[in-house]
Amino acid sequence: MVVGRIGRPHGVRGEVTVEVRTDDPDLRFVLGAVLRTDPVDRGPVTVTGRRWHRDVLLLQFEGPGGRVVDSREAAEEYRDTELHVPITDLPELDDPDAFYDHQLVGLSARLPDGTVLGEVTAVRHEGADLLVVRRVEDGELLIPFVAAIVPTVDLTVGVVVVDPPEGLLDL
Repeated sequence: MVVGRIGRPHGVRGEVTVEVRTDDPDLRFVLGAVLRTDPVDRGPVTVTGRRWHRDVLLLQFEGPGGRVVDSREAAEEYRDTELHVPITDLPELDDPDAFYDHQLVGLSARLPDGTVLGEVTAVRHEGADLLVVRRVEDGELLIPFVAAIVPTVDLTVGVVVVDPPEGLLDL
């Protein structure tokens, strides 16, 4: 599961900015955490330092074989690298109405009457959570992932029910 993406270097000592893609960065980016990478030839990486600079997470890390990333040039080599944690390392969710993104991707999106809208291809976190649905005909829909619009998520059947307000599907 993707938990972040390395951005530009910060300073000259090997720190990098991280675009956080997890709701719990304090758990995912602890000192000593080993994260898989994509592309895979850049990792795994081990977190050796972390701090917040305003609203931006800054990380320091070691690359494969304990290679210390301690310069701006070395950090630049990791730009645009996605950071992953194995799905098996994720804790169980206590809230029955909470889901990991990987659980939602691939589900069939249907209207309450059973009409198929398409397939959930991604979940975007842009202030509000949005389901990205590839339509059966063509194009994509962005569906706000709130109980009023998505009243049912059935992982065993592989379906999300979308009850859109008037006009949402016309956008």
